[in-house]
Amino acid sequence: MKSTIALKARMFRFFIFFFSLSVAVYAQERPDATEARFLKEVFLTPLKLKLEGDSVRFGVKGNIPVESVLIPRNPKLKLVFRSPEVSLELGEISLTKTLANFTYDKKFSIKYESWMEGGSLELQFFQGKKTSSVPFETRILAKGVIAPQLLVRIGQVFPDETIPQVGLYMLTGALDRELEEKKEFSFVFNLGASSIRPGAENVAVLNSIDEFLKKNPTVIKVKVTGLQSPEASESKIPKLGVNRAREVGKSLVARFPEISESSLVYDSRSNDWFDFRLLLRDYQGISTQRKDEMYAILLSGESFQEQGERLKKVPGYSQASSDLFPKLRSVKVEITAKPFLGLDMEQTFKLKEALSNPESGHKLSFGEWALAAEASQSLEEKALIYSKMTELFRSALPYNNMAVVRLRQAQRTLDQGSKEILWDEADRLLVQAFRIEANPYSLHNQGQILALKGEYWEAYKKLSEASVMSKNPDFVLANEMLRGALDVMRGDYKLATLRFDYKITDPRHLFNKGLAYYLVGDYAQATMAFEESVIHGRALGYGYYGLAMIAIQTGQGEIASIHLKNAIGTNSQLKEKAYLDPIFEELMSSNLFFEGISK
Repeated sequence: MKSTIALKARMFRFFIFFFSLSVAVYAQERPDATEARFLKEVFLTPLKLKLEGDSVRFGVKGNIPVESVLIPRNPKLKLVFRSPEVSLELGEISLTKTLANFTYDKKFSIKYESWMEGGSLELQFFQGKKTSSVPFETRILAKGVIAPQLLVRIGQVFPDETIPQVGLYMLTGALDRELEEKKEFSFVFNLGASSIRPGAENVAVLNSIDEFLKKNPTVIKVKVTGLQSPEASESKIPKLGVNRAREVGKSLVARFPEISESSLVYDSRSNDWFDFRLLLRDYQGISTQRKDEMYAILLSGESFQEQGERLKKVPGYSQASSDLFPKLRSVKVEITAKPFLGLDMEQTFKLKEALSNPESGHKLSFGEWALAAEASQSLEEKALIYSKMTELFRSALPYNNMAVVRLRQAQRTLDQGSKEILWDEADRLLVQAFRIEANPYSLHNQGQILALKGEYWEAYKKLSEASVMSKNPDFVLANEMLRGALDVMRGDYKLATLRFDYKITDPRHLFNKGLAYYLVGDYAQATMAFEESVIHGRALGYGYYGLAMIAIQTGQGEIASIHLKNAIGTNSQLKEKAYLDPIFEELMSSNLFFEGISK
């Protein structure tokens, strides 16, 4: 509660600060007595400040007139970067006297600090016989710093966001991966119907779910999304998608004992071309030219009905709709589950005895201890078991896994001091694990801790060393996703796009992938990745934010506003970011921005 109040207070201060800056800039540009006399001819290169690597580089040049009544006395120029909390003096700018002007031209390179996101670059002009701390004129050259690379997700925890899972456990041979399994299934329906269509197609889907649950009986979440096609006979039926989703949910609970009502999460989409656009991407029934024409309409920001009328005029639409609409009379089911891990009743009794009686520890084998820890859903219980294992066995596994427990416990506190204590303990355990046995998991986990601490280059070196020590596909994927995120942070965007060349379903990784493509200017690939991030994690909000960045870069202000509304409606962290982001500076000064964030 306190963190939420503090966040809102900080957002309010930033809003007031930027409102004041906007007023100041407006006052300088008005053609009246408040118009700048000496700071008219000022040029900032580039026009907006950008983060490059770990620095902000820019140049300031211009001239000060000395003719007639505008002759300044003892002129001086200073540059200041300031925010509501911090003020950084960048020093005096030398002036060169000519016949008609004082000229100046100076390059700057300053190390980026987080407060600069909410700061402004201000040029100050002084003149007069007496030295004064109050400038005669000021001009704001830029507000904030364009730094989309800092949006990259590397495991950070923010209020109102789900806690990302970090760290990799070393597992026993009974299960060679700790990552959750996800699989998507699709039930089809007859036109306008909300009852599951009988027939071989849906029976095959049920059989596929049955096979998946046999291998992964520990169900974590089942997301059921009801769709309805854009056909008139479907779109005119209120809540058709909702009813379809509920029907499938009831069927799943009745048929599969592994699925409970509490594990179901319902969603639906109607009067929306989003899913049609996704199917169109891989559709081969029409030419690329016709698909591009349809994409232009689907991304136009017009209403559902207006887009439908325009699509009908595109040659090939009839064929595409005939082939794709039946696929939209459906319900998508995404099941997240894990294989069964744990002990039988006799082993469980031995475990309880071993934990309560130190002398009885060796009644369980190393594998049984490890399986017991893996099966536990409690971090505290995992810590207890792994701690006991460090006493009984000389192995890297309990030390590494105890470190992962501490790392995940650190994720669950917003107190920075507590985080650092847990990180330090985790690091000591990882050092011991690596001494016992050189292994990639401990290096990866050390890299994760360093990344969370902001020591990106040291983190990258650890991850690179780990990458050559294992061919396990799940380890490689997790390690490459974090390396790719750090590539974005380091400015090697092209390499980052190669890191993300995997089948990804985690919305954070998909957002990072989109960000890498956005930063190399490949907006088509970036759009696809951001859209997939939305599909797999709409509540995260970052996928929408990425789509808003692309829209504003391509001159689609209305669409950018829509995406921003979706982003901040699902993630309050992004509301403050949108206010401060220079990418949206022009949008922020228009009614579109406030319409997008006020609803």
